[in-house]
Amino acid sequence: MDHEENMETERLILRPPSPDDLEALHRIFSNPITMSFWPAPFSEEDTRRWISRSLQDHTKIGFGRRPIILKSSGEIVGDCGILRAEIAGEIEYDLGYIIHHPYWGKGYASEAAEACRRYAVERLGIRRLVANMPVDHAASVRVAEKLGMRWEKTFRNLKNRDIETHLYAFVVE
Repeated sequence: MDHEENMETERLILRPPSPDDLEALHRIFSNPITMSFWPAPFSEEDTRRWISRSLQDHTKIGFGRRPIILKSSGEIVGDCGILRAEIAGEIEYDLGYIIHHPYWGKGYASEAAEACRRYAVERLGIRRLVANMPVDHAASVRVAEKLGMRWEKTFRNLKNRDIETHLYAFVVE
């Protein structure tokens, strides 16, 4: 899959971001409820940087974070994707997902994350994929476990208010 190709699931489309997504993504990333497990809601400039980094990742390495779009309405309801990032002192392939709070509990994070996990393993040949989340983010833990990820450790996340954070991993044997 090159960076221009969309991923599709039964209910969702995941595609590379566009500068035209700024308003829709900022509505999500600036929301204090949606971003309650993050260090802080995003400013508009943070959202612009997110779009720019995601576009660069897709262009340079062929993967990155993607808006999650409902097929039924065309509405952006979150994002999901893979980043190369330092997690607990190691460089990892990090699978992340954010769903706007009005859409919590509908299975969108699991559906999008499974598509990204499958893509990482089958198309990119990634043998180890991780997800990290605050210890009190039970819904995110459930998503990781549904993907077949296993808890590896709990660490203090210096990038997120120094809070206790779980690290889950999916490893291809």
